[in-house]
Amino acid sequence: MAKKKVLCIGLVCLDIINVVDKYPEEDTDSRCLSQRWQRGGNASNSCTVLALLGSPCAFMGSLAPGPVADFIVGDFVRRGVDISGVAWQERGETPCACCVVCPPTGSRTVVLSDTNLPDVSAEDFSRLDLSQYQWIHWEGRNAEEQIKMIEQVREHNSQQQEDDRITISVEIEKTREPLYQLFPCGDLVFMSKDVAVHFGFHSAAAALRGLYSRVRKGAVLICAWAEKGADALGPDGVLVHSDAFPPETLVDTLGAGDTFNAAVISSLSGGGSLQEALTFGCQIAGKKCGIHGYDGILQ
Repeated sequence: MAKKKVLCIGLVCLDIINVVDKYPEEDTDSRCLSQRWQRGGNASNSCTVLALLGSPCAFMGSLAPGPVADFIVGDFVRRGVDISGVAWQERGETPCACCVVCPPTGSRTVVLSDTNLPDVSAEDFSRLDLSQYQWIHWEGRNAEEQIKMIEQVREHNSQQQEDDRITISVEIEKTREPLYQLFPCGDLVFMSKDVAVHFGFHSAAAALRGLYSRVRKGAVLICAWAEKGADALGPDGVLVHSDAFPPETLVDTLGAGDTFNAAVISSLSGGGSLQEALTFGCQIAGKKCGIHGYDGILQ
């Protein structure tokens, strides 16, 4: 029997990455060391890492037909990511992000060209066969619609044996008030450092203890804090911590958070403990920061 998949729902875009030897100064011309196209977007990046880690996975998001979408679809196929859940849209265009990466400093600057491409709706989601999935992860975006999707999964789970129920995770990365209604929706909630700081906290541990009351009963709340590693808090009230695993040379931090999320999900969905998953997430995110892109992340 085939192993059930992890489904990631959220953004996919085209990253156009320029690598420079120093960050460009104002009013100067600069030559980049290299330029490449890379499929990007939080949920999309997490699918790439899940596939590399050997976790069967699928992506659901919006694409508009055109050359950018052709590149994105081809890359999904190359990675072995199931994209049967892609919602093709007749209006808008697939977004692009221009990224400047400076390996000597580890800095990266992203400018996203936003579009009027609609996000996945609850109606789109209702067409899925949920029996294919063991885990569904939402990148927080159109929260009202995403809550409706999660309600569909809860209804599905109510009719299943425990082993066949789908685990629900959500990522709250942006400091946008509407996204905070996703806190009580996940069995596992990833909260960004930016969100924690927005609420006035100055460490992952403090943020977890201060905001845990927002999550549903029995849920796990996780917060990664860059070079200080990551912490998690579950229903037993025990704080779990992993140190960071920085690479010898910091090369490219683009997608490090998406990598961390995917590695945690891969470990937990495979039966790992919370401590094992948190440590594995920090290890894989550290490896990603030492390479361009994702190839070689397991070496």
